[in-house]
Amino acid sequence: MTTLNRRQFVRTSALASLAAPAVLRAAGADKINLAFIGPGGMGTNHINTMCKRDDVIYSWVCDADSKRAEAAAKKIQELTGQTPKIAKDMRQVFDDKAVQAVLMATPDHWHAPGAILAANAGKHVYVEKPCSHNLHEGRLMIEAAAKNKVAMQVGTQSRSTASISQIIEKLRSGVIGEVLVAKAWNSQLRANHGHKPDTEPPANLDYEQWLGPVPKVPFKTTYHPGHWRWFHHFGAGDFGNDGVHDIDIARWGLGVDQHPNRIIGQGSKLFFDDDQEWPDTLYCAFEYDIAGKTKQLIYEQRDWSPYVQEGHENGCAWYGTEGMVVGGKQKGSWQIYGRKNKLIEDIKPTSGPDLAAHHANFFDAIRTGARLNADITINHLSTSLCHLGNVAARTRSALVFDPTKEQFIGAVADTSKLLRREYREHWATPVG
Repeated sequence: MTTLNRRQFVRTSALASLAAPAVLRAAGADKINLAFIGPGGMGTNHINTMCKRDDVIYSWVCDADSKRAEAAAKKIQELTGQTPKIAKDMRQVFDDKAVQAVLMATPDHWHAPGAILAANAGKHVYVEKPCSHNLHEGRLMIEAAAKNKVAMQVGTQSRSTASISQIIEKLRSGVIGEVLVAKAWNSQLRANHGHKPDTEPPANLDYEQWLGPVPKVPFKTTYHPGHWRWFHHFGAGDFGNDGVHDIDIARWGLGVDQHPNRIIGQGSKLFFDDDQEWPDTLYCAFEYDIAGKTKQLIYEQRDWSPYVQEGHENGCAWYGTEGMVVGGKQKGSWQIYGRKNKLIEDIKPTSGPDLAAHHANFFDAIRTGARLNADITINHLSTSLCHLGNVAARTRSALVFDPTKEQFIGAVADTSKLLRREYREHWATPVG
């Protein structure tokens, strides 16, 4: 047992055994009754892709923004002929016993509270990445899915993409020997959000519903639509937004199925003069102690750099004892090098991440109990890297982490408070 200590293995296996009967509940169902919660940017992508299916009843659209909800319902009607009901309070969706599954593409601060409520209502959940706003929420999501015996898929669709699975299989086969180091990078030119004053929310936005259980702050036009992710209160920065995709692939290829033992990070705003709070430049390194050996995972982020790195704007590389692999998910192209930089194989571009295949995997899990490609237990380990790296950068500390207890240890033990968040008194506040 090389990648999980016994205690972790027993815990994970126990949760998996609890969840196993869960996904069989809807076996044999002809059509799955599904609600869309949060049909914004990525939510609209889900609608455009999923509505090509004829095995789904699209029963609800829920959003705190009435314009978005109405536009999404109209889009579903145009694509499928179905007329979903509209809600701004997701409790209406959860109270509908006909609903079997929800697709949650809300802002990050709603991911865990909404997914936990859905699971507690017996609904299967597809929740967008990052699965949580903070590390502790991810653990609560795992427990909710297991307790309620529901499938909980996370939207890192690279896990269902054939070209990426092909590279992982080649790494597992030993094509570059033993993989000791992985690297992921996120290099692109983001927009400057400027400095915006506090203001009243637009008439179409129920700001109380949008805030949910997080402590109330005055509204800014940079929060909605779309830019909430750059603020500590609501998101995890671009590490949790775009970087989580690549670091998930990197961790997958490195073959580590636990939290890291040590984390270092440096992050600052080097370029943008605006209201966003997360770094535009970030470097993090994670070390894993596995069966007496150490492996490393490295993440680089430059949100002001309109240049590709090693041929890819966002990409991954793995370094083994006999060579290396370099490539990127968007182009779907990969190069495998052996000793002395000899090109062993050049895998030509195919296509980007396969969203439709990720949807199909989710529905297969509901219908037949098929294994989820990016279930909450898998994604918690990848999303937690974003949270751990962000904590290291914010505290400018070298952190030592207990992978089992999910706490920092040693001189920075009080930093563990950053693995949680404060909530206000609210019906959606997670318990635990």
